[in-house]
Amino acid sequence: MRIWDINPGYLNRQSLLGEHRELHGIVSIFENNKKGYSRHPETVRWVGYQWALKQRHLFLSSEMKLRGFTDKTPVSIDGKADEWPAIYIDEPATQFRLLEKKYLTKEQGRILLPKNAQQLWSQHKYSILARNVNLYKQIGRDVASLKPGQEFSELAKILTEQLRIQPSSGGLINALQHMWSHVSNLSSASKIELESWPPSMLLSEIQKLTLSSDEQYLSQSTALGELEVWSKNIIT
Repeated sequence: MRIWDINPGYLNRQSLLGEHRELHGIVSIFENNKKGYSRHPETVRWVGYQWALKQRHLFLSSEMKLRGFTDKTPVSIDGKADEWPAIYIDEPATQFRLLEKKYLTKEQGRILLPKNAQQLWSQHKYSILARNVNLYKQIGRDVASLKPGQEFSELAKILTEQLRIQPSSGGLINALQHMWSHVSNLSSASKIELESWPPSMLLSEIQKLTLSSDEQYLSQSTALGELEVWSKNIIT
């Protein structure tokens, strides 16, 4: 049983759908007081964090949608908002290493497993930009000073935990505008039309254009999937 903490974009098809099934298994334990796996470490660490489990399900659903799957099994459990388990079965950096071994002879996820801090950062840049501009600038400076092969455990944890935070309206729109610059030449939408679109609609168009053109930078971005979860709650 495994609920990953890193962005689901890194999971291949089998792992993505497998986590989705196992998450529903944990939800069933909580909802129906089931005994099976109730004492499993993965189940135990989610006790009291039903809201976070629901959010993780939304992240999985958004990523599944990018891969052409339709999630017809919403999670209805709820709990205290913005609280996530402080305990990891494996630290985020270790999760990347585990997947690297697991996928040695298998297909990769949508996002390539990072080989260094620079690649990891490039994959998370727009997700962080949506949340904290100052942190975005600071991490950019810190990563620029690292050697290509330098260990990135601390960075992996910071990025993983930042993606659990809801972006502000302004931050989300700022990130989407930066993302739009990568695919704007592929769209027939006018500037006036764009200004009238809510964030969720703009992200949907970015997703469509990215996937249809295989735009390399955005197709490797965590923001392409996870920002959809938050964009639906943003009212401008």
